[in-house]
Amino acid sequence: MKIGVFTPPYQDKPIDEALDLLKKLGASAAEIGTGGYPGSQHCPIDELLDREDDRKAYLEKFSAREMIISAFSCHYEPLSPDAVLAMESDEIFKKTVRLAQMMDVPVVNVLSGLPAGAPGDRMPNWVTCPWPPHFLEIINYQWEEVGIPYWKQAEAFARDHGVKIGIEMHPGMLIYNVETLLRMRAETGPNLGANFDPSHLFWNGVDPVAAIRKLGDVIFHVHGKDSYIDHLNVAVNGCNDHKPYHRIPDRAWTFRSIGYGHDTKVWKDIVSALRMVGYDYVISIEHEDALMSFDEGISKAIALLREAVTFEQPGEMFWA
Repeated sequence: MKIGVFTPPYQDKPIDEALDLLKKLGASAAEIGTGGYPGSQHCPIDELLDREDDRKAYLEKFSAREMIISAFSCHYEPLSPDAVLAMESDEIFKKTVRLAQMMDVPVVNVLSGLPAGAPGDRMPNWVTCPWPPHFLEIINYQWEEVGIPYWKQAEAFARDHGVKIGIEMHPGMLIYNVETLLRMRAETGPNLGANFDPSHLFWNGVDPVAAIRKLGDVIFHVHGKDSYIDHLNVAVNGCNDHKPYHRIPDRAWTFRSIGYGHDTKVWKDIVSALRMVGYDYVISIEHEDALMSFDEGISKAIALLREAVTFEQPGEMFWA
């Protein structure tokens, strides 16, 4: 496996400076935003699509530092009831897939998006329980009339371009857990899978190892991010929490750097489970820790992953 970093924390730096810093911190891969929520500060996508020389020069920035691009990421809102936003999201996605094919980047990471609750609604609607009965009507509309049709054509587009889609299971989206991810894959095709981010699963009470075992080879990319669960607050109000992220003492959970939510043994178990299901690619650190600087959070995450990740292939079972 390789240790990588998702680059938005360094979006204020030119790509060369950001890569030099990541290399110094110990990363051997970078995940690059191409638009949407991650921004595109490190990827001039239109120029790269138009000019082969620019693509070669861009890739040379990575090879010269013995790094790879693990994925392009364009998390946005393709199922939004705002037609302009949905169209913009789809356009960014398709550009990203085309660029990924041209540059031999195997995975495009996304969010599934979330539709409105009914035709004509102006805002998305996330349903988390089956009653009152109109909730089931909402879910049926969101899946059958919006979600499945969109992702079916998106999966076909990616497959035609030899690229895999890594959907991040994220609360507040149509796809937010293993069950919804596998349902969408069954409804679409084999090039739709998971960008596996344990942080969102931790605070929903999911055991990442169990989730990995269930997903198996559906995992196309992995984020390295942790969550601290404040069990005293959870004991009072449960896990779902819409208080602003800066109100850390009051929240049920908070994003943390790897090791500050769960210890090294938990991350060793995650890495072992990934190897067990055949994943031998990149763990891409996503820094969203409000209690640490970017450099410190990422360097400490890399240090823990260096201990947890297995870099070499297994030896022969001489004992068996």
